[in-house]
Amino acid sequence: MLMRYETFIFEDVNLKTMDANIQQKIDNWLSGNYDQTVKDAITALQKENPDELADAFYKNLEFGTGGLRGLMGIGTNRMNKYTVGMATQGYANYLKKCFSGEIKVAIAHDCRNNSRFFAETTANVFAANGIKVFLFEALRPTPELSFAIRTIGCKGGVVCTASHNPKEYNGYKAYWDDGAQMVTPHDENVIIEVDKIASVDDVKWSGGGANITLMGNDMDEAYLKMVKGLSVYPDVCSAQHDLKIVYTPIHGTGITLVPQVLAKFGFDNVHLVEEQMVPDGNFPTVVYPNPEEKEAMSIGLAKAKLLDADILLGTDPDSDRVGIGVKNTKGEWILMNGNQTAVLAFNYLIEARKTKGIARPNDMVVKTIVTTDMIDNIAAKNNVACYNVLTGFKWIASLIKEKEGKEKYIIGGEESFGLMVGDEVRDKDAISAVALLCEMAAFEKSKGRSLYSKLLDLYVQYGLYKENLVSITKKGMNGAKEIADMMEGYRSNPPKTIDGVAVAHLMDYELQVGKNLQTGESYQINLPKSNVLQFLLNDGTKISARPSGTEPKIKFYFSVNGKLGSISEFETAEKQLDDKVTRIAKEMGLK
Repeated sequence: MLMRYETFIFEDVNLKTMDANIQQKIDNWLSGNYDQTVKDAITALQKENPDELADAFYKNLEFGTGGLRGLMGIGTNRMNKYTVGMATQGYANYLKKCFSGEIKVAIAHDCRNNSRFFAETTANVFAANGIKVFLFEALRPTPELSFAIRTIGCKGGVVCTASHNPKEYNGYKAYWDDGAQMVTPHDENVIIEVDKIASVDDVKWSGGGANITLMGNDMDEAYLKMVKGLSVYPDVCSAQHDLKIVYTPIHGTGITLVPQVLAKFGFDNVHLVEEQMVPDGNFPTVVYPNPEEKEAMSIGLAKAKLLDADILLGTDPDSDRVGIGVKNTKGEWILMNGNQTAVLAFNYLIEARKTKGIARPNDMVVKTIVTTDMIDNIAAKNNVACYNVLTGFKWIASLIKEKEGKEKYIIGGEESFGLMVGDEVRDKDAISAVALLCEMAAFEKSKGRSLYSKLLDLYVQYGLYKENLVSITKKGMNGAKEIADMMEGYRSNPPKTIDGVAVAHLMDYELQVGKNLQTGESYQINLPKSNVLQFLLNDGTKISARPSGTEPKIKFYFSVNGKLGSISEFETAEKQLDDKVTRIAKEMGLK
């Protein structure tokens, strides 16, 4: 399975050099137009926990290219009414610069503590700026927000969520008029406008109530109808209506739509994980509400085993990521990683469209540069164009927009448990992914086999690919510098061999240059700049290094592959590839 190591840390605060700046910010809050309860909380922290107070004010919570994300609480470095309001004012100012006439936005939120409050705060600020707001009446999945933006004809949107982060976090994701998270130049221009908001006094907090419209069931039905239209084999779903499905929303928004969409697909043997069925921002049964984590799926796995189910599915709090569990050839329940799930989904749609005679010469699929190259191999052998983009579904959406009218987008995905089926939603969508994965399981069951068996067949046909991820956190204020130095070392002095195999190419996405290390030839990478390095080895191994933009963390993605002569050789071949990854990580000083 794909290994992931995630660590959330506080940065160290050098109080001697930052005291004056911190104190000035605290004084501004104590004397400014902030609620008295906030001022009382600051005063209490001054006496009881000055270190926590310093961390809350030593910097401003950054509005990055994806919006806001951080710990909830008082202070400039926290998610709260004021940081959300100031971000929204900057976003509203930019929308008004870009568009004339009536401007509409859609707003959604997940199950997290304060998410409804942040969504209403966002709605009030937009409305006070004369912008027409369509606010979901209650929690809804992120993909439905993307769908609503496109359906209503909005110029932008916001969803209040911190995705799969722990319960202490919340966030604010900003969208553009195509239903996707913003890309250049809009992301950078919004940041400029947000940075101009110097005070809460610059924010229009209220006075636009008439501009807010609540939405709910009608949008749900439109979205569900769209997802139902993605089915390739509805007759198979009807025939396999008793497919035994176990589903967990992990206390999140999936409960609002997943049971309904499975019913629309014709599945009537769906079992919910009761312990995780009720939306709850405290996520009482898990530490990380992330279907990538075995701990988050453990209750579902136990239920699937007890019921002898056909498939287990879990979605994260805002329902953009999906994890699945299946039985292997020994009857043991396992969790598939994101690359394996993507391989199955991409292959299913490519094969099914061809079999049904609906494939077109201009069909295309899209993946990210750190997602398994097995998908490229499958697409090439089926004469389907496969494009690679930077990490993040906003780049998949951007490519769809670029190719509209010229090529037909079928499916996109990335290794971090995200799929986007069809082009009516422009962000990763676990709701439609759950439906598709269940249809795939039904299709394989109609053939007398499982999804796991199908995966093994694909390994024999296209080669065995194994991926792994190691995430390293460098603590403290020097962490970012250590990571930068690490990247510069790889960039200026790349290894000539790794695990005894020659490094053929160095792909530098920051410089937008690829280099053949054996001939010295350089060539252009036609993607936006991103601080990612990739080493491509002569044997097909790919190693990617990608620092986080928000934390002192660097991720290393490993992809190795080899031939698989028969299914009986799988375990031996898999171990050889696992051992290879271990050797490479050790050689690079990561183990």
